[in-house]
Parts: sequence; C-alpha cells; structure tokens
Amino acid sequence: MKVMRGGLAATVLVLTTAACSAGGGSGASGQATEVAGAPKPTVSAAQISIEPKSGTTDVKPQGVLKVAVAGGRLSKVTVTDQAGKEVAGAISADGAGWVPAAGLSVSSQYRVRAQAADANGLSTQAESTFGTLTPEKEAGPYDNIDNGAEYGVGMIVSLNFHKSVKDTAAVEKAVTFETSDGSKVKGHWFGDSRVDFRPEKFWKPGTKVTAHYRLKSVEVAPGVYGGVDSDQTFTIGRDQRSTVDASEDTMTVVKDGQTVDTIPITAGKRGFDSWNGTMVIEEKAERTRMSSQGVSGVSAAESYDLSDVPHAMRLTDTGTYVHGNSWATDAMGSYNASHGCIGVADARYGNDNSNAGRFFHSSLVGDPVTVVKSKGPEVSPDNGLSGWNVDWKNW
Repeated sequence: MKVMRGGLAATVLVLTTAACSAGGGSGASGQATEVAGAPKPTVSAAQISIEPKSGTTDVKPQGVLKVAVAGGRLSKVTVTDQAGKEVAGAISADGAGWVPAAGLSVSSQYRVRAQAADANGLSTQAESTFGTLTPEKEAGPYDNIDNGAEYGVGMIVSLNFHKSVKDTAAVEKAVTFETSDGSKVKGHWFGDSRVDFRPEKFWKPGTKVTAHYRLKSVEVAPGVYGGVDSDQTFTIGRDQRSTVDASEDTMTVVKDGQTVDTIPITAGKRGFDSWNGTMVIEEKAERTRMSSQGVSGVSAAESYDLSDVPHAMRLTDTGTYVHGNSWATDAMGSYNASHGCIGVADARYGNDNSNAGRFFHSSLVGDPVTVVKSKGPEVSPDNGLSGWNVDWKNW
C-alpha cells in the first residue's frame, strides 16, 4: 500500500510538473503576441543632408552642391534655378549621394528638393534654397572670329584673355567646337592668356563651324571668372593656298587644287629676311600705315613711314604683310628688297587690276601663305596665326 501511495504521489508530481510546463509555455506565447502587435515606426530612419545649407549666399558655382543620406537611399533629387530650369545630375549607384553633372551659374538662385527612404520603406524629404556669387573679377575673353563670316582653310581661332588663366583645363572643357564634317578641334596654349584652336589639317571647304563658349561661370583663376557665354558660327570658303619662294621671288597661288597664278614678288632682303613657314592672313585692309619705328636694325638712312600702303594683308603680329608695292617694282621677280614683307606690284594708291589688287580681292582672312627658301628662321607659332608649324601630336 505504501508503494502504491508513493507511486500515486510520483504520478501527481509528474502531472504537476507538466502543468507548470504547460503554464510557462502559455506565458511565452502571450509575450510573442505582444511583440508582433507593437506599433510600427512612423518616422524614417533616413537622414538627408544638403550642402549648401538653406539661406546660404555667395556660393561658388562649382564643387559645392552636394546631397547625401545616412540610414537610407535617395529616391529623387530635383534642383531648379529661379527660372525653373532643372539642373542635371545623378544619384550614385548606392543611393547615398547626388551631385550635379556640371557647374552651376553665377548670380543665380537655386532650390533643392530631395527624397529618401529607409530599409522599412519609410520616406523623408528635405529642401534647401541658396544663391551663387556674383563675380567681382572677370577675365574678359575675346576671339578673332565674326559670327556668320567666311574664312579660308587655314583659319585658326585664337581666344585671348585680359587676365592670366590658371585653370587651363577648365577653360578647354568650357570651349567646344561643333563641325559639320565631324572635324576634331584641339586647343594649344601660348602662355597663360592665349589659347588657339584648329583641326589636325586644313579645314575642308564648305565646313560650318560653331564655337561654343561657356565661360561665364568658370573660375579661370582664383576669384576670376570667364564672364562670357556665347556661340560664334563661321563657314570655310574655297581652298586657296599660296607659296612664296624667296629664292625665286615668285608666289604661286593654288585654288581648289589648281594653280591659278604665279606672281612676281620681292621678299625680305639680307638682314631682314622673311620668315619661313606657314602663316595665315589674319586681317585685310585696302590701305594701311607702315613705319620702321620699332623695327630693329633699320638705320636712319633707310627708315620709312608710309601712310597709305595699298592692298595690305597681315601675316604676323610682328608686322609681316603681303602688300602692294609701287616704289620697288623693279625688284619684283628679280631680287629681295623689303624689310621682311612680301611685296607685290601695285599702283601708288592701289589698283584693283594690279597683281596686288587681284591677289587681295581673291584672298580671305584665314588663307594660308607659306614662305620657303628664305634665309630667315621659321616663324614662331604664336606670331600671328602660325600654329600650323606645330605638329598635331605636340598641339
């Protein structure tokens, strides 16, 4: 009997333990139900930051605007100026940031709107308004082309600045060329205030060229901005190239591949030998003044000051011309008598039917004139539009 009671007691104990276990399990189940039913977050964990801060003024147009997010991914970023024009840009692949595709404009107001979401899909947004600076200094760039003009196949676009340029790469990026035949145009710097642009070879006749300048908002030097946004379009005319043989005192004119004239000339005499190399007609004048003042090596006895030299076409900045000559006509085709210019027979005040007159009226700014067999040195590539004397690989 005692054993039976013990067995019974053990049975009851087991059942009691089982009941306790069952009770514990019921409590755990109740706690899980409470967690599952807890209120979901209503505030996004994503935090957006925008630079510049809202209300900032005098912001530089490049390298300052940035949008970033922590604890989430950007879903949309919109930046507009005061006219409602949208600024191009892209969200990074990881969704963590956004930057503009190009610089902003000076003297402008911008509004930034950004949206982001966290891992739970909860969205947040942020805004900022700011203004860019108004430049106090500008470089004052200017070129040598007229919109709508026609030029010869050797035309080089020369862009000059009134102030020194430090960020030449930024300038080259901001100046682009659109050509109807797909010609590639590159720039070459002569010092820190001049950059010339040309294709690898002479232009093809009929090519339409547009120079796009987007320099207004480009900081070309510390605190100095380009100041100009403009487009200049010009067309290449017929192909006329002239070659001066200084040893034979002749100039051969080739038009569209055919020799059209061989003209007697006089080139630079000994001590004033004409430059060798390819030069380009950079300006034309029916009449111009020429003086020996500033020309080294000219004695008082042979000094000159001619107020009305006819049919003058400038080849270099240092004063080399192809021009009409009425005072040394006996030298034409015979010997060199000039102070470096290429003289062509003409009347005292110019005659359009003279050799000089006919060549003048057949020529365009941009026509190449190449001098060979002179005893002088090769022309410097920055003397006028003489950049064709630089190999393309070094351009």
